[in-house]
Amino acid sequence: MMRVLVTGSAGFVGRNLVESLCNIRDGKDMRPQYAGFLPLVVDTFDVDDAPEALTERAATADVVVHLAGVNRPEDPADFVRGNRDLTQVLVDALETSGNQCPVVLASSVQATLEGRYAGSDYGRSKREAENVLQEHSRRTGAEALIYRLPNVYGKWCRPNYNSVVATFCYNTARGLPLRVDDPSTSLEFIYIDDLVSCILDALLGKARRTEDGFCQAGPTDHVTLGQIVDLLRSFSETQGACALMDVTPGTFATKLLSTYMSYLPPVDATHALRVNSDERGSFVELLRAPGFGQVSFNVVKPGKTKGQHWHHSKWEKFCVVAGEGVIAQRPVSPREGEPAETTIVNVRSSEPTMVDILPGYTHRITNTSATDDLVVVMWANEQFDPGCPDTYRLEV
Repeated sequence: MMRVLVTGSAGFVGRNLVESLCNIRDGKDMRPQYAGFLPLVVDTFDVDDAPEALTERAATADVVVHLAGVNRPEDPADFVRGNRDLTQVLVDALETSGNQCPVVLASSVQATLEGRYAGSDYGRSKREAENVLQEHSRRTGAEALIYRLPNVYGKWCRPNYNSVVATFCYNTARGLPLRVDDPSTSLEFIYIDDLVSCILDALLGKARRTEDGFCQAGPTDHVTLGQIVDLLRSFSETQGACALMDVTPGTFATKLLSTYMSYLPPVDATHALRVNSDERGSFVELLRAPGFGQVSFNVVKPGKTKGQHWHHSKWEKFCVVAGEGVIAQRPVSPREGEPAETTIVNVRSSEPTMVDILPGYTHRITNTSATDDLVVVMWANEQFDPGCPDTYRLEV
């Protein structure tokens, strides 16, 4: 059994880490790399807990993730009390109980006290907290895993506090102004899910050490404030009923988009779709994006036929999700020696089948039911362009 104590459990990083640990504990996250946690007990400590609770829970912990700290106090003296002194309370509790378990400390790049961080009271208090933990490690032999974190961003981060990304996402999602004094200012960022993954690896003994003995969290990105603003504006402008933004895995833009979406008011997450209808049925476009094409669904009324056209370059995929019918296609101009045969596929929702609609083939879909609508989900490799529709009437 592994017992993990997370301090600062109600904070931004703490909430994300605790939820991830609880998913592992409860069998909801069954990824093989986390089997080493099980069985798992998750203990927490936060500012509203009684001080003696920290002593009690530290005594029985197999590993401590020390996230608790202060970064925006009204009184600068609270930097020391909330960062160095609380770390001292933690290590005292461990030593009093004889617990030599590993301790993961969330420090900050500001603890380098270099460059623009040279006069940072926050950075100085974090450096002192590091020193407290390192001294504890030297005295007891307990492993100290110290992460000097850059700017962390992602869901559940408090806006208008200490995260520029959280503030910018919150304001953009609500049409509020963004204040940027210098768009060229470059900052280093780590996404919350990437950080949580690093911490989970550390708890399993897989922390990545740097030459100076600190632990490496990553991947990180260096991005200017101007780039962040431009991305958020593009998200706001293109977010809509059918817009599908670039979601290339692993990119800063994709992680920022997920963060931005988490700040949208739910009322703005619902979009009416345009329905194009006639006596044959209806057509609704669902999603479209450059490099992706578009997804739509087509409703064909009983006994009706839709299509009867072909494309030079466009190709499509059809899948019936309700009802039954026939999809037919034949070559418009068959190759020499090949007959212009019509291929007919019987389709029904009870037997899901994907049918490729080929370039240069005229095609149709017919609802063979006398009572029920036929519903077809359709993907096209390119977005529909009214100025160049690449669609030509011709019966199959």
